[in-house]
Amino acid sequence: MLQSDTNRPKLLSVPDALTIARIVRVNHAGEFGAIRIYSAQILVSGWFWPDCVPALSEMLEDERRHCALFREAMPIRKSRPCRVMRFWSYGGWLLGFLTALVGRQGIWACTAAVEAAVHRHLDDQLYFLKGRDPELSGIVLSIREEEIAHLRYAEERLVSPNAVHRSLRFAISAATDSLIWLSTWGDSTRMARVLRASRR
Repeated sequence: MLQSDTNRPKLLSVPDALTIARIVRVNHAGEFGAIRIYSAQILVSGWFWPDCVPALSEMLEDERRHCALFREAMPIRKSRPCRVMRFWSYGGWLLGFLTALVGRQGIWACTAAVEAAVHRHLDDQLYFLKGRDPELSGIVLSIREEEIAHLRYAEERLVSPNAVHRSLRFAISAATDSLIWLSTWGDSTRMARVLRASRR
């Protein structure tokens, strides 16, 4: 059993504590990946699409703050950064760089795809965390609102999404899910199983 601070239940089962540790780990990694994506997009946009830089810079600051919140949440939950952060670093930067080279629509298609995947994961996490870890649930809820704002901003700027944009979004979403799985060495699959079971 895991002892908790005053903002959390006094006792958690071992499986619940492990799932919460995985939630913090995968969210921290995802926010780090988002930092790398936006950093690369800002670099390319500075050369070709300067009108995109202010919004991307604001989103980057949001992701930096989110990443720091999850890093601070790790110690008390016996969590730690995932073992393959370089996948998030290199993969995120390459994804941001290549989608920015495609143009404004590539940038916003990437943002929409990543944020939609994040939104899906956060919704599942909020369902699981309710009553188990109110403090972490509050962090996730506040972050979810900002991620939804990023998603809406991107979708509003996608002009007549065509088959190419839909294919790009699908590929990026699949890549995001795969990277989550790789970065946690399968922890995300086990976590998703537990989250699904908690909804029954």
